[in-house]
Amino acid sequence: MAPPPDDPDDLAPARGGPQVIPRPAAHRLGAPPPWAQLPAAERRLSLATVRRRLGEIGPAVRSPREGQVDRASAVLAPLYEHEGETWVVLTRRSSALRVHSGEVSFPGGGQEPGEDLRDTARREACEEVGLPPADVELIGELDHLSTITSNSFIVPYVGALPGRPHLVPNPAEVDAVLHVALSELLDPAHFREELWDLFGVDRPIWFFELVGDTVWGATAAMLRQLLGIVTGTVGRGELGHL
Repeated sequence: MAPPPDDPDDLAPARGGPQVIPRPAAHRLGAPPPWAQLPAAERRLSLATVRRRLGEIGPAVRSPREGQVDRASAVLAPLYEHEGETWVVLTRRSSALRVHSGEVSFPGGGQEPGEDLRDTARREACEEVGLPPADVELIGELDHLSTITSNSFIVPYVGALPGRPHLVPNPAEVDAVLHVALSELLDPAHFREELWDLFGVDRPIWFFELVGDTVWGATAAMLRQLLGIVTGTVGRGELGHL
């Protein structure tokens, strides 16, 4: 008797990656994504819609720690349209780096003396993946955030590209360039919120499970706000990451 056909679910690429996640013993499952109730058609966004909604949201909320820390950083969320989808560019940081090795992040880094943070975001994207600064049109700014593990704050910018870019990772900083459709990130099955007990307070930590990678931490918080803004389900002041 012939064996039954393969279950299609068994053939699907595995989601999640080898990122080291310091999950505390005291953690529990949190809420579904803010956009969980949106029909699939409303989770497939054109770049024009993204641009419009970012333009309507008002100015970014600054991190309360900006006057208390020594270092400013900027990251860039590059977006482009290709084959009827809007895509975002992410990077997998080099496994040889001393800090946040192997994690998925936006291209970005520290501000140089006298440099405008918008130029920092463009420069770092050029240095890390070869994205020409002239190809980046800045169309939005997410809320600023700070991390409890570093003496810095981060300003996230959203950039529009003229089409699918040809990118080459700088091997000193980046192991891989990831092109991810917004509709994939907006699939509720690929999102998870966990509540972690940090310093006696339950804090939400967010995760996006990609094929072969996990996005979490500050990058996931920024992605959640970006996706929430462009779907109308998250507003200013709701970045939720300290």
